[in-house]
Amino acid sequence: MQHFKKGKVLILCLLVAVFAAACGGGGDNNESTNAPAATDGGANAAADAPVEKVKLVLNWFPKAQHGGVYAAQEKGIFKGNGLDVAIEPGGPQVSAIQIVASGAADFGLVHADQMVIARNQGIELVAVAAALQGSPQALMFHESADIQSFEDLAGRSVFIQPGITYWDFLKSKYDLSKAKEIAYNGQHVNFIADKESVSQAFVTSEPYFLEKEGVKTKTILISEAGYDPYNIVLFVTKDYLAKNKETVARFVKAFSEGWISYKDSQAEINEVIHAANPNIELDALNFEGEAQTSFVYGGDAAEHGFGYMSEERWSTLITQLADLGLLKEKFDAKEIFTTEFLPAK
Repeated sequence: MQHFKKGKVLILCLLVAVFAAACGGGGDNNESTNAPAATDGGANAAADAPVEKVKLVLNWFPKAQHGGVYAAQEKGIFKGNGLDVAIEPGGPQVSAIQIVASGAADFGLVHADQMVIARNQGIELVAVAAALQGSPQALMFHESADIQSFEDLAGRSVFIQPGITYWDFLKSKYDLSKAKEIAYNGQHVNFIADKESVSQAFVTSEPYFLEKEGVKTKTILISEAGYDPYNIVLFVTKDYLAKNKETVARFVKAFSEGWISYKDSQAEINEVIHAANPNIELDALNFEGEAQTSFVYGGDAAEHGFGYMSEERWSTLITQLADLGLLKEKFDAKEIFTTEFLPAK
């Protein structure tokens, strides 16, 4: 290596430091062991383009339901839109809503009903895109069980998370007084042993895991009862949106482009997600990616484009939660979402 005089070295170091600061180099590496630090975004971004650092909090550990996020990161779409994005995983002890509301992160992912309930707690959030048009939440039962409708849950053990909103909705609509509620703990040992029992599930994951264990199951989507909130909703606080509209516009654009890219690059991006979360097997990620396709790209998204949300869907959800006594008062749906930043179909 060529040696320089001390004076030249000092000048060179100062020039390098100034250039790095101007380019916004460096990322936030404070992530859990389940997810590595955000990548540099690839070679698609212009090397001299200024970038803005922002943080996104996932609603759970990295999964295929975050495919568009990791596609945007891996393929340089975030950087191409002037963003240096740190991705923070969620988990059972992580509240994306609380983290974003506190200002510790700029963007978050949650389910729509969680946003509505947060507003009832005085936290004003705004949804800017919905990754999943419908909810893959379901009740799962053994293939041999004679269950044709929600009324058939009566008299059965139901493994359900205490306080889960859709269970309250089902109980308000059907007579489930004779159903035996058992706290869901994430394990399926007792469900497997009881052939007449029912368990909460996502059609994009649990049936696949049970199939691998030789347990054949069927499911009934919660949406068939009329409760169908948007899932994997990208949100910001009302205050952040007011002060950072241009940043939000660029993030939503990149988020949308990432999901469009993921549609044709699932195998590649699932490898990236697997590296971020080795606790979930690659074949499970591939199943989830395929199973969620209609939820992401179907429904209203097929007609209006990725991420679309309607006032009618939000209003229906607000009314349902108010009827369940989970809201102090109803509010105008226009206050909690906007499609302003979504790309045209």
